Order: sequence, then structure tokens, then C-alpha cells
Amino acid sequence: QVQLVESGGGLVQPGGSLRLSCAAPTSGFIFTNYVMSWVRQAPGKGVEWVSAISRTGGTTSYADSVKGRFTISRDNAKNTIYLQMNSLKMEDTAVYYCAKKRPPRIGTISSDIGEYDYGGQGTQVTVSS
Repeated sequence: QVQLVESGGGLVQPGGSLRLSCAAPTSGFIFTNYVMSWVRQAPGKGVEWVSAISRTGGTTSYADSVKGRFTISRDNAKNTIYLQMNSLKMEDTAVYYCAKKRPPRIGTISSDIGEYDYGGQGTQVTVSS
């Protein structure tokens, strides 16, 4: 089980910004082999795929609900991915989880939540006035 550690959540007003981080292990896990993703779970709802990034960082993909507001990035030297969230809305309130692509197609971006493994503690994002 790969331990992914999320951080950076908090309470923010509508229209505000937050930057989430996710650190992957530096041993026993070849970070650059994997497409990485962010998913979220709002209160009382199922897990929703938010965004994904290719192994090199050159290709990104977003759910329609966050397109134009969120930016995913990665630093392969630090085994870390980020999610810059701008123009936050109340409906962005959720626990955000970092996820890695599930084998066998670990290098292929997908918006299918079932193709990702996640299970860290997550980081809570609350958007409220």
C-alpha cells in the first residue's frame, strides 16, 4: 500500500484560493511511472474525480466542474503533486484525496474514478462565508 500524504486544506471564503499538496514516498515507489490525480468527497456524496496529470506533467485533465479554476501540477524531483484552487465555490467543499493510477494502465490519464487508488487521510477544504 503506497502512503500518499495530503496537506494544505482549510477554511476559505467563496472566491478565495488554496493550494493542496500530496507527497508520495521517496523509496519503494517509482513516482514518475504513474499518472497522478486528485479526487474529492463532499459531505453525503460519493467520491468524484477532479483532475489528473501525466507522468511528465505535460498533459493535464479536469472535471468540468473545476475547469478554468483549478490547476494540477507535479514536481518529480520531490515526488509531490499540487492542486492550485482559485475562485473557490461552496460546492467545492469536500475532503480532497491524492490518488495514483491503478495498474495495469498506470501511464494513461483517465477520468474514471475506478481506475485510481486513494486512501490517505485526505485534507479538508471548506468554502464558507
